[in-house]
Amino acid sequence: MSENILKHLRTQGEQLDADISKALKIPKAQLEKQLSELLTAGAVICCHVTRFVGEKKIEGMSYRLSAHVPPRAPGRKPGAKSKAAATTSDDADED
Repeated sequence: MSENILKHLRTQGEQLDADISKALKIPKAQLEKQLSELLTAGAVICCHVTRFVGEKKIEGMSYRLSAHVPPRAPGRKPGAKSKAAATTSDDADED
């Protein structure tokens, strides 16, 4: 069962315990026991989170894989110059 939790976190990223329980259709008490075993093994990291959705306050534990860095998003990054703009500005400085 722990493999399912790890697979879910690998595909979905950081999740609240309630969201993991709902997605995997596992009772929350059983999920917490399995997550505590994964915490002890060092496979996951958790922290206490408070989120607000509109006026509703949601508190829970957020879990993510230990030492997992998500891949960079594809596409241009903010503040990055294109090669054409960089060469044009260099040519203007030489004149």
